[in-house]
Amino acid sequence: MAQSCLKFLKYALIIFNFIFWLCGGIVLGLGIYLMMTSKYGSLLPSQPSLSVANTLIILGTIVMVVSFLGCLGSLKENKCLLITFFILLLILMMIEIAVSIFLLIHEERIDGFLLKEFEASLNKYTHSNTTQDTQDWDFIQRELKCCGVTGKDDWNGTVPLSCCMEELNCEKGKTYWKEGCYEKLKQWFEYNYLNVGIGVIVISIIQVLGMSFAMTLYCHISKSAVSFH
Repeated sequence: MAQSCLKFLKYALIIFNFIFWLCGGIVLGLGIYLMMTSKYGSLLPSQPSLSVANTLIILGTIVMVVSFLGCLGSLKENKCLLITFFILLLILMMIEIAVSIFLLIHEERIDGFLLKEFEASLNKYTHSNTTQDTQDWDFIQRELKCCGVTGKDDWNGTVPLSCCMEELNCEKGKTYWKEGCYEKLKQWFEYNYLNVGIGVIVISIIQVLGMSFAMTLYCHISKSAVSFH
C-alpha cells in the first residue's frame, strides 16, 4: 500500500511538473515574440527593463527551470534534484509573500509612483524618435477605450487618433474617450481582483503540494538507501 502511494506521488509530481514546464515554455515563447516584434515596451520610463516582454521571459524561464528540476528529480529519484526543487519552491513562496505584504503596506506610494511614471511615459510619446512608445499608448487607448493618463487634456492639444471613439470619423473634441487610462487600468484590476486572488491561492496550494510531494519522495529514497545498506 505504501509503495503504491509513493508511486502515485512520484508520477503525479512528474506529470504536474511536465505540464508546468510546457506552460513555462509558452510564456517564454510569448515573451520572446513580443520582444522581437518590439510592440510593447515599458510604460515605466525610470524602469525600462520592466517591460511586458522581459517580465514574461523571466517568469517563463523560472517556471521552466524549477519544473524541469522537479520532473527530472522525480523521474530519476535523485535526492539532490528533489531537495533543490523543494528549496526553490520555498524561496519562490517566500518572495511571493514578501511582495504581497509590501504591496499592501505601500499601496498609496505605489499608486503615486505609477501615476508619475505613466505621465512621464505619455510625455515621451510626442518626443520619441521610434514607434515603440507610440505603439504602447495607442494599444492601451484602443483596448481600454480611454485617453491620456487622466483625460484628453494630458495631450496638450495634440490628441492622437487612438483616443477617438471612431478613428476613421473623428471630429476633434467630440468623439474622444472621456476617461483617463490610469483610472481605467485601476478599474480593470479592481474588477479582476477576486480572480487574481483565486489564482494566487491556487498557485500557493500547488506549490505547497509540490513541496510536500518532493519531500515525501526524498525521505522515502533516503530510507530505501539506508535499508539497502
